[in-house]
Amino acid sequence: MKRIAPSILSADLSRLGDEVKEVEEAGADLIHVDVMDGHFVPNLSVGLPVVKALKGVTKLPLDVHLMIEDPDRYLEEFVKAGASILSVHLEASKHIHRTLERIRELGVMVGVALNPGTPLGMLEEVIGGVDLVVLMSVDPGFGGQAFIPSSLDKIRRLKNWLRELGLQNVLIEVDGGIKLENIREVAQAGADILVSGSGIFEEKDRKKVIKLMKERLGDL
Repeated sequence: MKRIAPSILSADLSRLGDEVKEVEEAGADLIHVDVMDGHFVPNLSVGLPVVKALKGVTKLPLDVHLMIEDPDRYLEEFVKAGASILSVHLEASKHIHRTLERIRELGVMVGVALNPGTPLGMLEEVIGGVDLVVLMSVDPGFGGQAFIPSSLDKIRRLKNWLRELGLQNVLIEVDGGIKLENIREVAQAGADILVSGSGIFEEKDRKKVIKLMKERLGDL
């Protein structure tokens, strides 16, 4: 089943609780939380207090994406705050095996994320130890960017590779530039979790856009 994960990076933070409740009632499957430190990516975003607050207002799993340097320092804190999925960037961790093993020990789903310019081959030594791979389809840091077209081929190649390895249980999450117009194409390429920020939160009728997205994913 394909899942839709609204990204709060594009939400109105002054009324974040209401925004999240609205997309939950509209049929969202996950809430995607981008954590940025201004170092690994050129922007600052939300942190531990917001994740903890979100845990108190939604029953949906919190999909926490750490776009930060040295993520090992904060893994336990984000799980305590309420993360159900914790993804770290391959490019940001000095000892990626240790990082992923620690997330596993903490009892949540283990994700590894790749920037658009990072080859899939960099995953070779860790792919067997994760629950999902987050493929960035924009250069991370800012919401509202356009989907990078070459990402479709990268998604297909990852899907085929997972099939060859017998790892069909590993989910593919795609993050960046996903809107109503391209969500079906991205899902057809192999995405299991589709992260959409501006494609949902910049629409006045979130219920309608999520309903239409679900319809476009319905037979996949």
